[in-house]
Amino acid sequence: MQTASTVLMVEPIAFGYNSQTAENNYFQVEQKEADIQEKALQEFNNFVGKLRDKGIKVITVKDTLEPHSPDSIFPNNWVSFHENGRVALYPMFAPNRRVERRADILDTVRNEGFKISEINDLSAPENEDKFLEGTGSMIFDHDHKIAYGSVSLRLDEELFRDFCDEFGYTPVVFHSFQNVGNQRLPIYHTNVMMCVAEQFVVICLDCIDDELEREKVQEVIKSTEKEVIEISEDQMHQFAGNMLQVQNEEGTQFLVMSETAYKSLTKEQIEKIESYCEIIYADLNTIEVNGGGSARCMLAEVFLPKN
Repeated sequence: MQTASTVLMVEPIAFGYNSQTAENNYFQVEQKEADIQEKALQEFNNFVGKLRDKGIKVITVKDTLEPHSPDSIFPNNWVSFHENGRVALYPMFAPNRRVERRADILDTVRNEGFKISEINDLSAPENEDKFLEGTGSMIFDHDHKIAYGSVSLRLDEELFRDFCDEFGYTPVVFHSFQNVGNQRLPIYHTNVMMCVAEQFVVICLDCIDDELEREKVQEVIKSTEKEVIEISEDQMHQFAGNMLQVQNEEGTQFLVMSETAYKSLTKEQIEKIESYCEIIYADLNTIEVNGGGSARCMLAEVFLPKN
């Protein structure tokens, strides 16, 4: 199944700009205002409300003050929950993000009626400066058992291929870049330039500079018979690639994104998406600017079987 009907979200308690992740996340901008946490919490609660109003099950867990983890609002990077009962824990680039891996969060998911049969702790390579940041760095086509991965400091190609071997996915490896000043630098997470839904793919092909790699990605998508909805690099900078398709408990599908992303889309792009599913969008500006992540990053899908 491509779309989950349950998502895990982590409520911020001390959200803010993370200088450790800003080293290679070029979406981040530090705001000096005093009420960043207050604004982020308001955006978080509004977003959760919009999802629940559509019948999507949201499991929320509060962050902790100690140890301080300013990016805990983005749980999809450290954990993934799979339909065979497996849970994967990932090696994280920023030392202050490694503390986000919390056993009590897994207990909360269990207490919501989900079965965890095996926990695969894949985090050891972070001690050798090798990283694979979950569904930030890997985009899954679950139905076709394909995983797309753009190589960066946050996606080590060897770890990516090892993961795909272990979890039964075919890896599609490529490199994507963005303009930063007058430089062309690697995109930190694949999920800011690509979203795979059940019947379509939103992708910024302009970010894949190598022509052969770009053609290969297009060929693989074509083989899955999904429609390609292409976004520009400017739209990608507005988080238009950072989307996630989910469904409610009745099976109705939605594409979730931020208001920034939605406003960047053309009328034609919106119509194409809405021919497949309804759009849910929320104002996440404070979270986007300071955290450098958007709607998709805030959602960890729960595909686990029920007890």
